[in-house]
Amino acid sequence: MSQVVDTPTAKELMQEALQKISETEQSALADDLEKKSRHFQSVLGRKEIDSLDHERLKSLLRSIFSTRRKATAILEQYPIEVLRPNIQVLLYGTAAIQDRFESFCFGLEGIDGNIRFDLASELLHFTQPDRYWLWTRWMWDPKTKTGSLPLVIMDDFTLHRDTIGSTYVRIGEAVTFINDVGQAAGFQRIARGLFGTDVYLACVYGVYLYTVLKMRMTQEFNKVMPQMPELAARLLGTHRMDFQLHTKSLASSGGEEPWA
Repeated sequence: MSQVVDTPTAKELMQEALQKISETEQSALADDLEKKSRHFQSVLGRKEIDSLDHERLKSLLRSIFSTRRKATAILEQYPIEVLRPNIQVLLYGTAAIQDRFESFCFGLEGIDGNIRFDLASELLHFTQPDRYWLWTRWMWDPKTKTGSLPLVIMDDFTLHRDTIGSTYVRIGEAVTFINDVGQAAGFQRIARGLFGTDVYLACVYGVYLYTVLKMRMTQEFNKVMPQMPELAARLLGTHRMDFQLHTKSLASSGGEEPWA
């Protein structure tokens, strides 16, 4: 595992992150991820998914970073009658996970590729967090070859695979290595299973993003960027989310966030 994870760099990045976000704030992020997962499970559980409706699905889409501002457009293009059975097969089908993942993504051809794998992985990870992992474009974007994962794994551990489904499995291998090494080496400060790894990787991406912006953008632009706790919460889809939306009012949650 130590040959997969660049442990010195992983430790250094966490030390940089701790200058912008405390361990208490990281723990609060993990708390919110657990709440988010309970929300997904209450809506997408085996017994509940048959009653999934437009508003409940919209509430899920708005708790995902890449679909938050596109929830309405996605549901106009792929209404609940189309998405619900596809989600059921993704979560509970009998085929291998790489085949289910790939089939789900191919079924959304009218949507940007990165959004497709973001959505598929979030549905899997937060509905069954003990079995499946997260893959978002801020973790690894196959188009630009950037994200938090390449920053903490060795160069010879290739993330790309021939299909999107097998790439998801490969991402899972990397995330598992980071989780195991991170807890053993101490750079992953929150021991909450893969939710702790999610928080760590979001913080790593925050360090990367601040560094890039500092080099490329004006000081005025940097000032309007969210602080690390808010930035990580936005990436993880937990910023200002009402996880009990479906049990309260099913009314629209209002305007979109300006940064997302």
